Amino acid sequence: MAFWGKMFGSVAGFAVGGPMGALMGAALGHAADRGSLLETPAGGWHEHWRTKGQPDPNGAAFMAAAKMSTLLGKTDQLYAIGLVALCAKMAKIDGPVNKAEISTFKSLFQFPADNSREVGMLFDRARDRTDDFEMYARELGKGFAKDRAPLENLLMALFVIARADLPPGAALHPAETAFLKKVHAAFGLPPGAWDRAETGRSGSASNENDAYVELGLARSASDLEVRTRWRVLIREHHPDVLGQKNLSPEAMAKAADRVARINAAWDRIKRDRKL
Repeated sequence: MAFWGKMFGSVAGFAVGGPMGALMGAALGHAADRGSLLETPAGGWHEHWRTKGQPDPNGAAFMAAAKMSTLLGKTDQLYAIGLVALCAKMAKIDGPVNKAEISTFKSLFQFPADNSREVGMLFDRARDRTDDFEMYARELGKGFAKDRAPLENLLMALFVIARADLPPGAALHPAETAFLKKVHAAFGLPPGAWDRAETGRSGSASNENDAYVELGLARSASDLEVRTRWRVLIREHHPDVLGQKNLSPEAMAKAADRVARINAAWDRIKRDRKL
């Protein structure tokens, strides 16, 4: 287990940064090496982290690093940890991991050559268990609540890995479908993101973010709030309403353009949420 201590130390130190991060990483890494990174409490690490009678210092260290990255806003580190964990667990969810799935994982993400061995070891550790994948997905959902485009890209990659060992057109294993649906929900992605990831269409997430900006709303706005905001803006900027204010032709042209952008934003959100 010496490898994991060193790797966790570097992850923790990298996430925290500075001398304090180095000290924390060294301390936690040493605890992981000794297998004493928290003695298993009665019932497991957490109500959603059952150990089935077996201490799991590797999994605990991996999850602790992810949570630390979330709390500190280190989204790059969180994304790297969650990406490797979910891809490994996706490959394993329907049975033993095969060469096609591993090759697909390597082709999807270009890791630095100097880190390929470490990434491979992290992948191997992460696939040891699959019952904890939702925990990583939820951490990613929290960490990327303001920009879910990276999560949509990761969901698309998980679909590709799931299909890596299937002939064209073959249906996914039920366990793979269930995995993907739970990840999609934990990521907090809209229905349209599932369709794009499943069909391999990309590039819509950023447009969706722009649509919320256009309407002056947060992505967390309810369906009713989005619909109400759209109607309010249309009433405010509609040329028929502004025409009563004797505006110049230039102002009327700007109003027409604004209405077109408001309607386009509403259409994007409506389509993505399947309203």
